[in-house]
Amino acid sequence: MLINRLRSIIILLISVAAVTGAAAQADSTILQRTEELQKKVDDYAHRFDILEKHVDDLLWFERLGDVAHIDKVRLTSTPRWKPKDPNERFANNKLQFYSYIFIPKDTRRNIKYPLIVLPHSGIHANFSTYYYHIVRELMAQGYIVVSAEYRGSTGYGKSTYENIDYGGRENDDVLASRDYMIENYSIVDPERVGVIGWSHGGMIALMQILQHGDKYRCAFAGVPVSDLESRLASHDESYSDYFTAPYHVGESIEVNPVEYARRSPTLYAANLNKPLLIYTNTNDNDVYVEEVLLMIEKLNELGKHFEYKIFQDASGGHGFDRIDTKEATDIRFTVYKFLERYLNPPKPFQSASGMRKAAYGFN
Repeated sequence: MLINRLRSIIILLISVAAVTGAAAQADSTILQRTEELQKKVDDYAHRFDILEKHVDDLLWFERLGDVAHIDKVRLTSTPRWKPKDPNERFANNKLQFYSYIFIPKDTRRNIKYPLIVLPHSGIHANFSTYYYHIVRELMAQGYIVVSAEYRGSTGYGKSTYENIDYGGRENDDVLASRDYMIENYSIVDPERVGVIGWSHGGMIALMQILQHGDKYRCAFAGVPVSDLESRLASHDESYSDYFTAPYHVGESIEVNPVEYARRSPTLYAANLNKPLLIYTNTNDNDVYVEEVLLMIEKLNELGKHFEYKIFQDASGGHGFDRIDTKEATDIRFTVYKFLERYLNPPKPFQSASGMRKAAYGFN
């Protein structure tokens, strides 16, 4: 009797174990399939980005082809800052990237023209027709424009996306696009090169003029990301995730503050030796005015000569001077007058209304 009871208990235990094991195996299978599905979804997201980029590239020719020669070239820059696999045979290969080139159609081959280096904004973003009116305004003044799709940009697949190097070697890509124009276009005047950008592009503009001042005549930084310690403290965890991703820094700012400082323009403020204009807006809902003020205050403490303006609750928040309102275009006019003083474009705007007519067809 006792033996039968023990046998029944053992059989029950074996049955429970079998069911538990089957459930665990099922859970493992579901988890694996879920991960595979997530990977496919991520891959499809990059494919959609590529398709969107191809469509937007066509719009450049459709919307700007009447006034500009447009090209898109493939260049190389420095290798990844941190190889994904240091033991991989080609880990130290230079990275390839694209750059847009815009040359006014009335350009004469025997004259040299000023160059504007225009890095796009956004962490994972790209140079899109969002900048259409700005590029058209630059064309109207006679500027040649180059814009690098630096590492981390979207529309070029997962590999380019995961090559992100925020505040690091993305700046090498932008500089490489500048150097390409000097080396390959005799119509570009190497003594009249300016860099302009907004938001993350403003951060890159700061990095270019602070780290490579000998390569530029002047810079404009609109609502620029300026200090990562301040930025990460004022934004939620989703922003930190861009940095802690294993293919990027891979560590938080608390673990490696030196690395984050290295990626912040405020660290290089002492290097400023060229004209610089900074704009910020008190109701900016992305790059908070307090962060930009850290850059402004640092430059002032160092006795640096530069120009800046703090706009009070200008319409549009973060994009207050990039949108198409009259308020925004009037502000852009003042940016162009700043650039004009140092780059001497062949056809400077005489008025804000003249600028609007050049960009929008009417005033």
